[in-house]
Amino acid sequence: EVQLVESGGGLVQPGGSLRLSCAASEFTFSIAYMRWVRQAPGKGLEWVSGINTDGSTVYADSVKGRFTISRDNAKNMLYLQMNSLKPEDTGVYYCARRNDRGQGTQVTVSS
Repeated sequence: EVQLVESGGGLVQPGGSLRLSCAASEFTFSIAYMRWVRQAPGKGLEWVSGINTDGSTVYADSVKGRFTISRDNAKNMLYLQMNSLKPEDTGVYYCARRNDRGQGTQVTVSS
């Protein structure tokens, strides 16, 4: 069974930064396309970013230039560095592989 465990969320002021981590197991992480998705309160899932096995990355327009996705295949870890956070970035963030995702980590951007 695929295991994805997110961490690193919290409460941060607008303009602040957070780094999310996702520990992956029970599948071959190094050959998996990985994504971060989020869910704002009362809204559906929103794709945030993706990273290919070759390290190439893609971002939603709403986070481009502020968020950076990365991976460490040796450690089976996925990361999301979030800078210049805005209140509209608030939500539960999930790492995902195909249709699997973890339990999520809460990010709240508020003054």
